Amino acid sequence: MSADDIEASKAPLIEHLAELRTRLMRSIIALSVGLIFCLYFQDEVVAFLSQPLLSIRPDAELLVLSPQEYFFTVINIGLWGGFFLAFPYIASQIWGFIAPGLYSNEKGAFLPFLVATPFLFVLGASLAYFVVIPLALDWLIGFAEGSEDIKVSSTYSVKQFLGFTKTLLFGFGVCFQLPVILSLLGRVGIITSEQLSSSRKYAIVGIAFAAMLLTPPDPISQLALGIPTYLLYEVSIHIVRMFEKKEQQRRKDLGLDDDDDDEDDL
Repeated sequence: MSADDIEASKAPLIEHLAELRTRLMRSIIALSVGLIFCLYFQDEVVAFLSQPLLSIRPDAELLVLSPQEYFFTVINIGLWGGFFLAFPYIASQIWGFIAPGLYSNEKGAFLPFLVATPFLFVLGASLAYFVVIPLALDWLIGFAEGSEDIKVSSTYSVKQFLGFTKTLLFGFGVCFQLPVILSLLGRVGIITSEQLSSSRKYAIVGIAFAAMLLTPPDPISQLALGIPTYLLYEVSIHIVRMFEKKEQQRRKDLGLDDDDDDEDDL
């Protein structure tokens, strides 16, 4: 390769790196704006996250156990909230960077998954916020205070409680990404619907293990995460099977079959 060819290949690389830096800076600015917004409305954000507890214990108070606890807790919650608010813009920056390198059919394959990701995350987090967290708190607090021999008085650290809430919201949101991940893997041919169908028993074990790790040690929250996640696994099988049928029909319309692929490989 001549020196001119090397210089010519460097130019597109430098342009891509410059564009990547620009989009990263825009994403960081969007995250910063979201953080500032959450910090400005910190009281409302903390009240929102505390509502599941107050709905079952109206007289509950969140305690601060150290001078710096509330400050760092608010910063942590602000970062998570800022990322959540900025995610649509960050996702658009990611899409704007990778889309020019994709063919039109590849764009059609990836774009629906990019749109479905925040929707499913919100759906999972909403299930946790409105159903699972109140039920889990009611069971856990009742279990702690239900002893007749020992007097237990419940107190709630603001750091521990908001961390508990954030973990459940994030865990449910991530687990609800299962159809996106499996469907995308099926769309690019890494897995098949037959493989997913034959792996149901392993999926059940994996889902149960994930529910055990991501939820408190109570059967209510574990079942509330495990059952919808398994249903989403079944939905993923049907989505992957649908993609396979479309691909088979496309190949049939083009006059292609598996024998042609085998001949090409030879």
